Amino acid sequence: MTHITVSPADRKSIQAPPIIGNKAVTLTFADNALFALLLGDHDRHVVRLEQGLGVKFACRGNRMAISGDPARVEAAQTAVIGLYKRLERGEPVSPADIDAAVRLAEIDDPRLPLSDLPAIRTKRGAIGPRSPGQAAYMEMLGKHEMTFGIGPAGTGKTYLAVAQAVAMLTAGRVDRIVLSRPAVEAGERLGFLPGDMKDKVDPYLRPLYDALGDMMPQDMVKKRMETGEIEVAPLAFMRGRTLAHAFVILDEAQNTTPVQMKMFVTRMGEGTRMVIAGDLSQIDLPQGSRSGLKDALDTLEGLPGIGVCRFDKRDVVRHPLVARIVDAYDQRSAAEKDTRREARRFESNPK
Repeated sequence: MTHITVSPADRKSIQAPPIIGNKAVTLTFADNALFALLLGDHDRHVVRLEQGLGVKFACRGNRMAISGDPARVEAAQTAVIGLYKRLERGEPVSPADIDAAVRLAEIDDPRLPLSDLPAIRTKRGAIGPRSPGQAAYMEMLGKHEMTFGIGPAGTGKTYLAVAQAVAMLTAGRVDRIVLSRPAVEAGERLGFLPGDMKDKVDPYLRPLYDALGDMMPQDMVKKRMETGEIEVAPLAFMRGRTLAHAFVILDEAQNTTPVQMKMFVTRMGEGTRMVIAGDLSQIDLPQGSRSGLKDALDTLEGLPGIGVCRFDKRDVVRHPLVARIVDAYDQRSAAEKDTRREARRFESNPK
């Protein structure tokens, strides 16, 4: 990257000859050390921002000039200021944080500045949104008694729900956390796995254990599980119970039947929050079976107290390749639907 000194007086020099429709802004940062962290080793963070937002940066000393399409420049300015405020709070900035800032800065009509987006605070630190969908989801988790998180893998549906549950437990707003999943086989049979029922079910609940381990020390997780403050159980164990003053999460909800889903949502007792997370493109139920998640959305969406957040490929934060994989599957699915539609049209009107 070319480093030049930029000020209002010489801004014209970096725009000569001027490009109609382009815009340039100059930002000045008070702390040179933090500014260096913002740029990254060998300006890697800035290069990543340029590639993600389609703008040009010129930096020297404690100043940064951003030029390009006006909307892109404004988005880049929002991203840079948010990242710098993160550094001011003592939080690190990683390549994943840069990617998150790009996704969030590209919101067409942002309701909140990047630096003021919702955060979930646990003893391991604050967890902030990394995509527009995550920002909306986190707001719903804080406001609604029952929240549905629908979307592809890697969007943080379960992870953020577990974070909110841990935050509310440690703050004393709920007495316990209950995590559940339907034990539905994805091409394999439980009966062929070794061990007792717990051994057979635990692999299905592993993602929930992993998320818990990110939110609190493992010894604390173990202790709270022993005291019953944290319970991880298959969905079948929920029948007949009333869950009061609890934060209850149902993961992989697309693999429930309508009867199971109705059983689960009616477990809600006084002071309880529920989160139902799933991906309707990954249903492992027998062919022809209706997903309880789809049935619940058709029945419950729009009721007071219920929030529904739908994620898409833009919210995938696991790895950039995952977003491209999700997009490829979506495109193939759409093409297959078009082919079937054309085939039906031809059958009904062969002429």
